[in-house]
Amino acid sequence: MPYIVGLTGGIGSGKSAASQWFEHQDIDVVDADVVAREVVQPGQPALEKIAQHFGDWVLQADGQLDRRALRDYIFQHPEARQQLEAITHPIIRQSILSQLQQAQSAYVILVSPLLFETGQDRMTHRNLLVDVSEATQLKRASQRDAQSTEQIQKIIATQMPRSEKLKRADDVVHNEGTLDELYQQLMRLHTDYLTRSPD
Repeated sequence: MPYIVGLTGGIGSGKSAASQWFEHQDIDVVDADVVAREVVQPGQPALEKIAQHFGDWVLQADGQLDRRALRDYIFQHPEARQQLEAITHPIIRQSILSQLQQAQSAYVILVSPLLFETGQDRMTHRNLLVDVSEATQLKRASQRDAQSTEQIQKIIATQMPRSEKLKRADDVVHNEGTLDELYQQLMRLHTDYLTRSPD
């Protein structure tokens, strides 16, 4: 298994900008969000299990998962989130592990917005948090996603408090400034991770 660095941060923190920077340094990146979408594609076991548990209303006419309908249902029935996670998390975890094992770079990045919440940090050797204030999260996420402040605050509320993430992270980059300032911090960490890698 290669040396694995977990990369996390709340909505609007700049995780994507950070993960893209690592990719440009020829570091393999496994994205938990991408894996989560892959495992619920038509024909995949996770989608069949979700439909069996919740009913065919979670499927669109073309057989795709109706994400909006399922998301709305979970907001109205909080216990449904645990039921959904009990189905998807083991399958997501197995797929992530498989992709991490196939990584060829000096170390590999596991990008996950819920790295700590889902226990995915148990798969990593070190964890990096991209940190911004909640005010910055709200501003960036509303500009990017055209979501209301209320919707973004709901998403933030479902994630682990910033203070707890700061305690659990081994490394923290502050992303309140320019992209160049972010990249300078990442370059220092990249150099460190290369020395930690067993190869």
